[in-house]
Amino acid sequence: MSSRGSAAADRGTAVVIGGGLAGCLAAWALHGVAERVVVVERDRYPDGVDFRPGVPQAKHGHLLLEAGQRTLDELLPGVLAELLAAGAARVPLAGGLRWLTAAGWLAPYESGGGGEGQAAGAGALAVLTCSRPLIDHAVLRRVRAAPNIEFRTGTEVTGLLGDRHTVTGVRLSGRGGAGAAETELSAGLVVDAAGRSTRAARWLSLIGAPAVPRERVDAGVSYATRFYHRPADAPADSALYLQSRAPGEGRFGVLLPVEGDRWIVGMGGMRGFEPSIQPEEFEKQLGQLRDPGIADAVAGAKPTGPARGFVPGPSVWRHYERSAPAGFLAIGDSSCTFNPVYGQGMTVASLGALALREAVHRHGDLGPAAVRETRDAIAGVTRNPWQMAVGEDVRFAGTTGGPSGFQVRLQQRLLDRVLERAVTDARIAEAFHRVAAMVEPPTLLFRPSVLGPVLFGS
Repeated sequence: MSSRGSAAADRGTAVVIGGGLAGCLAAWALHGVAERVVVVERDRYPDGVDFRPGVPQAKHGHLLLEAGQRTLDELLPGVLAELLAAGAARVPLAGGLRWLTAAGWLAPYESGGGGEGQAAGAGALAVLTCSRPLIDHAVLRRVRAAPNIEFRTGTEVTGLLGDRHTVTGVRLSGRGGAGAAETELSAGLVVDAAGRSTRAARWLSLIGAPAVPRERVDAGVSYATRFYHRPADAPADSALYLQSRAPGEGRFGVLLPVEGDRWIVGMGGMRGFEPSIQPEEFEKQLGQLRDPGIADAVAGAKPTGPARGFVPGPSVWRHYERSAPAGFLAIGDSSCTFNPVYGQGMTVASLGALALREAVHRHGDLGPAAVRETRDAIAGVTRNPWQMAVGEDVRFAGTTGGPSGFQVRLQQRLLDRVLERAVTDARIAEAFHRVAAMVEPPTLLFRPSVLGPVLFGS
């Protein structure tokens, strides 16, 4: 279909670049308003729950924070129950996740999910842990069932149509080599959900659009991951997260339960520490972490396969809310790529999809007002997790880019004091968990009920 035809005929069509989690959620958010949604995906999907080449980080640990779980179930009612039935684990932050911070183990507490301003008994905060292919498959299966969502797999977007003011569609090519024919697909809205490998900035420049402002922070993170069979006597709803005592060390280890009665065990660090994927060295390095908990757990567990390494690259926030042509939107990692150590990416992608759904339903179309509102909302849900993540990243001497100055030092010092207090004060531990779970903003830590004990408690 050529973009040179009638624009009016295509303004009800939305094209989503990328069929991963963010792309599928964006397509689902649009399908109630768009007449037609076309998801363009380079890969061909596996028949069941399996890895695919276009998601290299899928072989490593993933978790969905509490805010992400609530949002995903709002977008796709019942999907969390499906994931749990398929073997995903909901690990309570209070009692299930043992978290060794720089200051020590977070204090245990009993929680019904109530917090300041919320009724008690609303449900305990938890992280959802499972393999990335399981969550991708559950979402894809739902989205594929929508009659007006079309998937074009084995197809690559090679460029954008339009000019510096308006994006009007995409150029497509089959992944059949240099001789593959190129076609055009017109659309009223193009959503970039291609992830870390997005080429949208270059495509926009080729149609004359101004450069997109961006922030870039690179802590040089790398990690290695191995799956293990979980022993029969090991609990299925507990996890371990080990951090370094000194920020300059930058090492971490994690053990998460996943489906198939397995653990996913990861280890890594910031620039200067590269974990090994050699079996003996991998387990030796696990034993060199600050606490022996993970090493002791896997000592009696059988691995399901080799360890795999991954270097995710820098964190990049592209500020499309400041500069982008009409008819174009970015979501998920295409909008903001986080340091995966903090586990924020899938939750922010879910929040972005919810914002997109609310905007297009409020306006009743895919027009400029709905797009502007969505861009602003995506920037809004990105801001707090970005500031928290990069504020920690810049602690490490090898980090390039990132903020500096009094405000960052104040943020770091406050977090240090919060964690010092959270080791012995269950109320502060719960407040920190609520911020980390993204169900409360960081300003919770400035409320008198939290700030008082943090600053003046014994």
